[in-house]
Amino acid sequence: MAFELKEEGFKLKDILMVVGIPEATYHYHLKKFGEKDPEKELKELITHLFKKFHERYGYKRITKELTKLGHHINHKKVYRIMRELGLKCVKFMRKSRKYNSYKGTIGKIAKNRLSRRFSTPIPLQKLVTDITEFKCLGEEKLYLNPILDLYNGEIIAFGIKKRPTLDLVMEPLKETIEVIKNHAPYRTTIHSDQGWHYQHNQWVMTLEENNIFQSMSRKATCADNASMENFFGILKQEMYYGEKLVNYEELKRRIKEYIYWYNHERSKEKLTGMSPVEYRTHSSQLAA
Repeated sequence: MAFELKEEGFKLKDILMVVGIPEATYHYHLKKFGEKDPEKELKELITHLFKKFHERYGYKRITKELTKLGHHINHKKVYRIMRELGLKCVKFMRKSRKYNSYKGTIGKIAKNRLSRRFSTPIPLQKLVTDITEFKCLGEEKLYLNPILDLYNGEIIAFGIKKRPTLDLVMEPLKETIEVIKNHAPYRTTIHSDQGWHYQHNQWVMTLEENNIFQSMSRKATCADNASMENFFGILKQEMYYGEKLVNYEELKRRIKEYIYWYNHERSKEKLTGMSPVEYRTHSSQLAA
């Protein structure tokens, strides 16, 4: 640029004076322009990780993923680079109406065996379950019922239906029972709220027939099942809120995809940076 202007009769210092740029600043940037960016590879890796995790990770989680790959980088540096690259997690929490399946006492009300003791070092010892509702495009709704293991936060099984029928909870329960029969080292407890599904004779009898303890939250006390509420919050924050409404089948596909990702790839700090499945596999290898 400077050389072209000089051929036409303009002097560089005169041009810089007109545009208000110091000559030293001009030469500094001219020199930097031809230099290789020393952070190019790091920036490419951070961008790759951000996209790999579906733009759901902020700088703290990206820093942990870099550490897992052997790159020990200060989180402030990762924050700066992500800010420069415009890589920002734009998923935010917002209030959503909670599905309430309580219809009064229509069956058996079990005692609260968990009493908010949500941690356990034993797989399949304490399981929690609940139902949440999603709005789809048009007038349709989607109902999700997962069963979560408090040992590692893994979703053992789940049901998805257009209506909150009894099958919504019975189908994942039967899947979970098969897992319990093959892998549970101790007697299992399944905790829920007092929704009509969990008071239903078919649910109660299935638990009793398979020697599973039943546990229930106190009425209108969501903190008694905080682990399940936390999962619903994370799921909706990371793949539902802020997105355009889609039809039932598309939302069903996205939820299935998310739960697989949550189980197999999404790292958790309390699991030493591993995903639920990685933690379970790692622990079983150590035990062997």
